Amino acid sequence: MSTSGKLKAILKSGRFVVAPGVFDMFSARVADRLPFEALYMTGYGVSGSYLGVADAGLVSYADMVGRARQIAEGTGKPLIADADTGFGGLLNVRHTVRGYEAAGVQAIQMEDQVMPKKCGHTQGRQVVPLNDMLKKIEVALEARRSDDMLIIARTDSRTTLGLDEAIRRGKAFARAGADIVFVESPESAEEFERIGGELADSGAWVFANMVPTGRSPVVPSSTLKEWGFHIAIYPSIGMAAATAALDNAYRHLLDHGDSLELQVPSFTMDQLHELVGFPEVWEFEKRHAQSSETAS
Repeated sequence: MSTSGKLKAILKSGRFVVAPGVFDMFSARVADRLPFEALYMTGYGVSGSYLGVADAGLVSYADMVGRARQIAEGTGKPLIADADTGFGGLLNVRHTVRGYEAAGVQAIQMEDQVMPKKCGHTQGRQVVPLNDMLKKIEVALEARRSDDMLIIARTDSRTTLGLDEAIRRGKAFARAGADIVFVESPESAEEFERIGGELADSGAWVFANMVPTGRSPVVPSSTLKEWGFHIAIYPSIGMAAATAALDNAYRHLLDHGDSLELQVPSFTMDQLHELVGFPEVWEFEKRHAQSSETAS
């Protein structure tokens, strides 16, 4: 579904964006039916749900852009999408930005990690020199067809190089023209407050990642807004709940040999039918069956 420019308009209006993480069409359809301003396609979620592997640079551009296209076409909310490091060198970055934009993504997130990258809430991440990331931002801005396609520049430098360097990089990303700046995995509420305060006047919107049980504390969105942030993503909220529910349900089946008295909240078959679009299929079949009968 086309929602071109909608995310940019929402941010320019001053509304704070809370975006739940989605990773497949079940999660995307469920989230899309709720009044969120945007959805966030998580690289961790796609790596795990689609390939069954760690978010450690193993998922490819083709994997990610294909899943982004499915989600963008099958939902009505603006889609923010993880693009790791851009999947290679500067030519890859250009190809990635153009591919994501053509797929219907409205904001693409790229980071300054050394390849192969790792999840931002794990140890062992290394970053490229600042000038290398600034060149990547330059290429990303040049590659997009429309400035409605927002470029999110993320730094993973906090963990290995410290908060001062992470904020320095964030300011440099904004000066280079990034639409949105993202300092990954601050380690306290005080660090979030400092990041928001120091980047709020950078000319870029400021982005926060909320990962319960990760390296960062969870800060209420109202507080993040007060501190100068504009977007908060919750990449793990759906996959964490879904995998826990699956584990619980399958264990019940193993232990009891049936699904009777299962205590996990579950959709009925009618709810699942509605979610995946069976009512539209039945209406289509009914309409064309009637046309056939009339013709005969």
